[in-house]
Amino acid sequence: MSVPHLVIAGVGAKAVVAPLARPVKTAVGAIPAAPLVLIEVTTRQGITGKAYIFAYIAPALKALHRIVSDVGAELVGMTVAPQDVMRHFERRFRLIGWQGLVGMAVSGIDMALWDVLGRAAGLPVAQLLGGTVRPLDAYDSYGVIDPTHDADVLAASVASGFKAIKIKCGDGDLTRDIAAVRGVREIIGPDVRLMVDFNQALDVPEAIRRIRRLTEFDLHWIEEPVKAEDLDGHARVRAATGAMIQTGENWWFTASMAAAISIGASDHAMPDLMKIGGVTGWLSAAGLAQTAGLPVSSHIFAEASAHVMSTTPTAHLVEWLDLAGAVLAEPLQVVDGQITPRGPGLGLDWDEKAVARFAA
Repeated sequence: MSVPHLVIAGVGAKAVVAPLARPVKTAVGAIPAAPLVLIEVTTRQGITGKAYIFAYIAPALKALHRIVSDVGAELVGMTVAPQDVMRHFERRFRLIGWQGLVGMAVSGIDMALWDVLGRAAGLPVAQLLGGTVRPLDAYDSYGVIDPTHDADVLAASVASGFKAIKIKCGDGDLTRDIAAVRGVREIIGPDVRLMVDFNQALDVPEAIRRIRRLTEFDLHWIEEPVKAEDLDGHARVRAATGAMIQTGENWWFTASMAAAISIGASDHAMPDLMKIGGVTGWLSAAGLAQTAGLPVSSHIFAEASAHVMSTTPTAHLVEWLDLAGAVLAEPLQVVDGQITPRGPGLGLDWDEKAVARFAA
């Protein structure tokens, strides 16, 4: 199917604070609602592409919204060609660098450009990239939990078909971590994969001490035990504990990923679409992971992540954490612990009444 020559007419952005059905508590703070920037790339041919990005904290939302709008304004008149646009961005931001809000804005616009192409072709992005639209194994992603208070929801996750569950630890001492992990393992049973995310809360000696104590609970991976930028620290923890280490959600574009791989920072890879460079950056990241033999899991953005995971040679698990369901016309559904990418494009459409209600 041919795709018409598409020209960018504008890039719009709306800031919302979407309520979460299950607020997330981490070792470094709670996320009661999701501050999101909803991005729309319009074309002169009447096709609009959509994507969303996550500001993490409310004070960053207005700044991220403004950057998307200002950066997007520079693209008017350019062809919808994500690779070419990314090269433009590389030159444009050479002096300021990729990390932070600029990188997030660039990645979000890239996702929306791919959505334009998918809609124009009448295809899901997964298929546009040469993949197959198929169910992908997912894991249910929790924050810090209380096994007693949260026993019913954990059991419901397993009953619904999830065969992998992640919880967050590190908000207290080792005794608290052991109690949480032991309690969850007892609830979900021995056959469900269990992962632990420390959200960068520990230093290297403490990470080694805690992980050694937690190995008895058959953990599938330990995620970001130390600061994300401490690649050597991740490698040291990995070597000292023998645990499967997961990192990557804070890799900024593929140069950061290549540095992590070169030092042996992890056994798994978890690129984040908003930080790795959108769909365009993900394609390069998937190639790096394949060469290094690293299983790839996604980080949030389940709707778009399902598309790129469908084309990732070493795809492992899609993270299920529903950030945007409250503002979507048709929220993504998990069926028997699996997520299937939707189309056309990325399969995203807004519930405009909800967008107006939760506008920031």
